[in-house]
Amino acid sequence: MLLDILKKRRSIRQFESKAIEQDKIDYLVESMLRSPSSRSLNPWEFVVVQDSKTLEALSRSKPHGAAFVKNAPLAIVVCADPQKCDVWIEDTSITSIMLHLAATDLGLGSCWVQIRLREHDSSKMAEEYIAELLGLEEGMVVEAIIPIGYPKEEKSGHATESLLYDRVHYEKFGKKNS
Repeated sequence: MLLDILKKRRSIRQFESKAIEQDKIDYLVESMLRSPSSRSLNPWEFVVVQDSKTLEALSRSKPHGAAFVKNAPLAIVVCADPQKCDVWIEDTSITSIMLHLAATDLGLGSCWVQIRLREHDSSKMAEEYIAELLGLEEGMVVEAIIPIGYPKEEKSGHATESLLYDRVHYEKFGKKNS
């Protein structure tokens, strides 16, 4: 059930050097394509990457927080055409979480690598670097890279006691459930 998947999902940055089977990649792709989208405008586009040289290049997309991409057997770059929809950020974020949950459902690990508004270096933004690397059409933007693989590390789910129930309000801000 969904809550069981949510309890298991963690950010995984270490992967086994084992390829992901095509039927699992197909499952991940279908999960993304079934993602809800504002007014069904579907502004997202995806680049499925398995080539080790491209994964290595993606790992250099920004100075911090992307290096582990090179060790994943698969990465999905979540892009959008912002001209299609004013809520492309929300739509790509929803799609990304669907991808994370589908990966967890398959026993795979994944982690969000933020690209939007991140620098590649002092002269270029990470989005621009990735757009050039992947040959994106003019005007396309990159929200995130989601590396996926068989987890090399094991992480327990977050304990129920660690959940921020104090941030939940009922009917009005500040009113707690008794």
